[in-house]
Amino acid sequence: MPPSSGTSDTPRPSRPGWEPRDPTLSAPPPPAPKPRRAGRVRRVLRTLLGLSLLGVLLLAGAFAAGYLLVEIPPANAAAVAQSNVYLYRDGSPIARDGEVNRENVRLDQVPLGVRQAVLAAEDRDFHTSHAVDPKAMVRATWNTVTGKGRQSGSTITQQYVKNYYLGQEQTLTRKAKEFFIAIKLGREKTEEEILQGYLNTSYFGRNAYGIQAAARAYYGKDVEQLDTAQGAYLASLLKAPSAYDVTTHPENRAKAVARWNYVLDGMVTEGWLGHAERAAARFPLPQTARPATGLSGQRGYLVQAVEEYLTGHDVIDEKTLAGGGYRITTTLERAQQETLVQAVEDRVISRLDPARDPADRYVRVGAAAVDPATGKVLAMYGGIDYTQQYVNNATRRDYQVGSTFKPFVFTAAVQSGAQTQYGMPITPYTLYDGTNRRPVEGWSGSPYDPANEDDASYGEIAVGEATDLSVNAVYAQMAVDVGPAHVRRTAVALGLPGSTPDLTASPSIALGPATASVLDMASAYATLAAHGRHGTYTLVEGVTKGGETVDLPSRPARQAVTREAADTTTSILRSVVEAGTGTAAQAAGRPAAGKTGTAEDDRAAWFAGYTPELATVVALMGQDPESGRQESLYGALGLPRINGGGAPAEIWAQFTREALAGTPPRDFDLRLMPGAEVMPPVPPMPDGPDGPGSPDRPDRPDGPVGEENQDPYPTGEAGPGAAVSRSPLPARSSPRQ
Repeated sequence: MPPSSGTSDTPRPSRPGWEPRDPTLSAPPPPAPKPRRAGRVRRVLRTLLGLSLLGVLLLAGAFAAGYLLVEIPPANAAAVAQSNVYLYRDGSPIARDGEVNRENVRLDQVPLGVRQAVLAAEDRDFHTSHAVDPKAMVRATWNTVTGKGRQSGSTITQQYVKNYYLGQEQTLTRKAKEFFIAIKLGREKTEEEILQGYLNTSYFGRNAYGIQAAARAYYGKDVEQLDTAQGAYLASLLKAPSAYDVTTHPENRAKAVARWNYVLDGMVTEGWLGHAERAAARFPLPQTARPATGLSGQRGYLVQAVEEYLTGHDVIDEKTLAGGGYRITTTLERAQQETLVQAVEDRVISRLDPARDPADRYVRVGAAAVDPATGKVLAMYGGIDYTQQYVNNATRRDYQVGSTFKPFVFTAAVQSGAQTQYGMPITPYTLYDGTNRRPVEGWSGSPYDPANEDDASYGEIAVGEATDLSVNAVYAQMAVDVGPAHVRRTAVALGLPGSTPDLTASPSIALGPATASVLDMASAYATLAAHGRHGTYTLVEGVTKGGETVDLPSRPARQAVTREAADTTTSILRSVVEAGTGTAAQAAGRPAAGKTGTAEDDRAAWFAGYTPELATVVALMGQDPESGRQESLYGALGLPRINGGGAPAEIWAQFTREALAGTPPRDFDLRLMPGAEVMPPVPPMPDGPDGPGSPDRPDRPDGPVGEENQDPYPTGEAGPGAAVSRSPLPARSSPRQ
């Protein structure tokens, strides 16, 4: 029978591991659900891992972007705004010409012990660590965000970036830039370059930026002269300059000494300092803090004159010099500079009383002293105070030199072997007609008849005596006899610039309408003192920048005029001091030669003089302090009139006496022209048609030619520079001006 589809008692074959269910038992409970917490943790971990990876990617991207986008910028303005440093010849400071007291030096100029002291104070791992310290950066950032105060960037590289490329502001943006620039800098610059930059840009207090400025400010010496103890003190200042300045804040001495000890102990720990040397170290007390040098008093005038010298002689162009960083040693002698200032103070400044004499408001003084043997400027007086009166009275070229020009006419006469209109050689004993307003002869230009001082007439008078008395009629005629063009060439050869205003080749040149400076005249008179040898004056002994020497122009001395011409001029100028208008110069107490001079309308009074060792020119000038207009000096210093034989000669004498104190007086060693040694017999002056008042005579071959020599002053006018006497004096025995 076929099997049916219903139930069957025949058992089914069983599957392995299968057991039939007992219908008498109840169904088993469903299995308990598995815990879900482990799944959530896994999901969180996966999320965090993803976020971390994303963060890393973002940070890596940000780092890459920051590294690519943040360039190393140019130096900030404060980092490169160096001062030019000006020094006396002995190395002592005169001034700095900028507000920032900084002077860069090379790393090899900083003693090793000083460098190591800085590392011990600021970054002992500098040579072994990376350019940035991430932990310090995080700490600094956190403190900035939470307002917990300023935090250091830690590494020297980062501090250098802050000093040189960025700024001191505490912001996240600045810190981010600092981070990337420091990394780049660490890759692109050597450790030596970074350390050098750090030392030159760090602030040490007392307005001193850089280790060199700090050495000068705290110890009055250059960085090369610092010892390790001094270097450790300067290094300790980097943390808190004002707090650790023990002379400014003596109450903080204990903290400063503790910081100094910390630096030295760190050097021992690093193996940079031996135990014995450490034990022997004593705290190096710095010098008392001084105000910033500035440009007040004479300093500004000296700086101005030196800058004009450097740019005018093409040593450094004006823009480059303005960039700063130059160390300029001048030829100025500190002791002589102070002596000159004191002489002006004693003889003029202390006597001024504008309330008593309104003309005292106009008084200005300029002076310069030159070494005849070298042409070096030793001292200079530019005015009452550079911050009050900007124009330098020693270098300005707008006041007539007056009769101080006359010696150049006589020098030209001897140099060229000139003769008078009557064929007589010009010597100290040659006779001229000193009649007031005598028309000059032999001049083809406009008639010229200069007035003597106070309209005095002298008749026949020897050249030497006419020099003593500054007789205009004699020297105007002599200029024509020599040739005004030759007179001009001689003045330039002696030292006056060819560009001197109003140095015109006409008869009036003898009376000094030219407006040479006091320094120009000192250079020219120094040539006379040096027997006619002229070396272009110099104010600069040496110039360096970053330790490199700047070439200075060579100044080979040359024989500007013959020795006989210069020495014979000296001989007649000695007479001016002995018996002429310059007798006040005798107070110098040694052999001297000189000449007084007065500008038109008494707007300036001069004394130019020299000894064998020193040539000095002094001028008083009248100028309205408000309008700047030149004014007469009538009534100044309580005197009716000011003349070169007064205050200018007195200043000259006091300065010369004290500047040369301690050196034995030297007489002039003169080699005179033929006929000047002994006074020859005096021949009678020609009379008749060839005598005084005769028609024009032919000029000398080197005399006036063309429009250049036309006299600008018509008959009856004395012209600029015509000296005016104080009282008529026909006799030589009594001085006058």
